[in-house]
Amino acid sequence: MTINEITPNYWVTFGLMGIFLAGMIAVLYLTNQKSQSFSDYAVGGRSYSAFYIGMSYTNSWWPGATFTAYFAMTATGMLGLYGIVYSTLGVTAMYLMARRAWQWGKHFNLRTQPDLLGMRYNSPMVKRLASIIGILCVLPWVVLGIQALGMLIEFASFGRWGVKTCLVVGVMLIFIRQYWTVSMGMRGLIMTDVYQGIIAYGLSTLLCGLLLFGDYASFSHISELPEKMLIVPGASDSKYGPYYMFSLIFSGIIGSMCWPMSFQRIYTASGIRSVKKGTLLTILFVGGFYSVLCLYALAVSQHPLIQANPQLGFFNALLQTGGVWLLAVAIVIVLAASIGHVDGCVQVCGTQFANDLATWYRPLNDKQLTMLAKSGMVIFIIIAAVLAYVTFNFTRLQLLAQISYQGIIQLAVPLFFGIFGKFGNKQGALAGMGVGIIISIILTIIFPDDIPQLGSLTSGMIGLACNFGVFVACGLLIPHDAAETKRLDDIFEKHNLAPLPQPLSAKNF
Repeated sequence: MTINEITPNYWVTFGLMGIFLAGMIAVLYLTNQKSQSFSDYAVGGRSYSAFYIGMSYTNSWWPGATFTAYFAMTATGMLGLYGIVYSTLGVTAMYLMARRAWQWGKHFNLRTQPDLLGMRYNSPMVKRLASIIGILCVLPWVVLGIQALGMLIEFASFGRWGVKTCLVVGVMLIFIRQYWTVSMGMRGLIMTDVYQGIIAYGLSTLLCGLLLFGDYASFSHISELPEKMLIVPGASDSKYGPYYMFSLIFSGIIGSMCWPMSFQRIYTASGIRSVKKGTLLTILFVGGFYSVLCLYALAVSQHPLIQANPQLGFFNALLQTGGVWLLAVAIVIVLAASIGHVDGCVQVCGTQFANDLATWYRPLNDKQLTMLAKSGMVIFIIIAAVLAYVTFNFTRLQLLAQISYQGIIQLAVPLFFGIFGKFGNKQGALAGMGVGIIISIILTIIFPDDIPQLGSLTSGMIGLACNFGVFVACGLLIPHDAAETKRLDDIFEKHNLAPLPQPLSAKNF
């Protein structure tokens, strides 16, 4: 039974969507607090507890595309399981960065991740380059989120609406939601993250877990998977080389600590304890949800309808199990995940545009910054919508996500060295990020997936290695002067923050 063979019941599909959206709007107005400044608008007054941080972090982590692109990866093989590894390890590593990132954010009134890099290296140019890289790498995720919205509208219309119509309706939903994102800033985002997260990740985990004990998606189906499904990319009879899985997992772990959305969540916390407890909760939320979803994807993977179009597998599986009502539930789940993730991406990109890029020539007041952030959000979502339409029929949507990681990991070198030690300078940060992102872009154009000649290493790994080499070379060749040494000593001594043992210095080379 395909979607086109069902008698349309728009009251069920669009009705449940309407109820969900009405609940979201109610939450926004019931919890609304007017922002008193741009910092309040950008980071919500640094006032949220661990539970809010965990739910918000989870919403910024898994997009609606998890139920389409990532579901397809798992339904067609073992590749999708790498998400469990990198997501849990990546969030664990963020736990280690939380203390210094939050304290610096509080003391220096940092609003964005590039703000931290600019302060640490005493360079507006470092901040601007990091912001540009972050915005460009977040863009593919917003594209995926809009495409997921287009797919759910296609199912809500029972396949009667065309691709363009579905995307237009999906973008309209995002634009409508952006009214509150733009007007309320981070405060509105955090509160709806809780509401959306309960539906997107809590309800889907419960539903998939229960269905694994049924007939259509039984646990027993997993034990009957064909041998080709069990081949890990990089094995002897795989089309990938031995370093492919390593590249994906390593890029995922490193990249997960570089996403601007992650730092934005750190800055919204009420204290270090809230950040750390929030990251621990995120590990449970992120890992638990995705593990159950992967098991469900494997259990239904051999059904002909799922094999015919794995990217629509989540919708089709629930349709076969429970008809129109379960299909409507699937639509609401993906809608909640898509809106939550897209909101977070759009909010952080608008904030970075205003805070990091629009102040290029002169400082701006709070009113000007807030207006520019709102304008940046609108422009960003329009660009993403156009790209979503152009790439809608792309057969391997997960490549968009993988490509974004090749770029975002170029922030890792100056970020990690900058937070955990005094080694390095602004010249190395600028040159390293510049070289790394250029090499990643060029190699990605030539090798969008992997580089077969290098054992299936990905382009970002090559860029990261060059980035690291340039950063270290500049750090050794251009020592800190007395003023910079004193400035760094003052920064690391704030709140009794002594730097960790330095792994690199001119003396031990």
